[in-house]
Amino acid sequence: PCTVIQAGPCAVLQVRTEEVDGYKAVQLGFDDKSEKNVSKALAGHFKKAGSTPKAKIVEFRNEFEHEVKVGDQIIVDMFNEGEYVDVTGTSKGKGFQGVVKRHNFGGVMQATHGQHNRLRAPGSIGAGSDPSRVFKGLRMAGRMGGKQVTVQNLQVLKVDTEQNLLVVKGAVPGAKNSYVIIKKWN
Repeated sequence: PCTVIQAGPCAVLQVRTEEVDGYKAVQLGFDDKSEKNVSKALAGHFKKAGSTPKAKIVEFRNEFEHEVKVGDQIIVDMFNEGEYVDVTGTSKGKGFQGVVKRHNFGGVMQATHGQHNRLRAPGSIGAGSDPSRVFKGLRMAGRMGGKQVTVQNLQVLKVDTEQNLLVVKGAVPGAKNSYVIIKKWN
């Protein structure tokens, strides 16, 4: 099983240096966006870089082994087949879920001995008079998913430089057509 990711072209919008900004980083923009949907401040930022407005802007610290400058295009050819990458994205939101789905609780396995409608209930949540409260971090029902997740050690199976596609072995976090960040191992 594999996942196909469109990984470029990404425009270099800004190169941060130790002298000016206090750290080294490269700011990349991906996926064109309409100019009417961009604030004037961001429009000026894109114009200074000589780029069209982008929907996603991400900063990478110490990621590029070769020198890049503002206006360059980063394409998928920086990845090689067989190497391993880390992919970060926002996982699919699943809404409010109970403890069986959210934390893999077992529930009451048998519907006997007076168990009426408690099959998927969490059970006891704490002691009575002492400590007279529920401890923080107790696993309970609540909102599940919709958080930033990083999947590590995914192998690059194929690199298509013509269409800027990256084929990665395994599952990538997020829904279809969502944005992900791919980082090479150093």
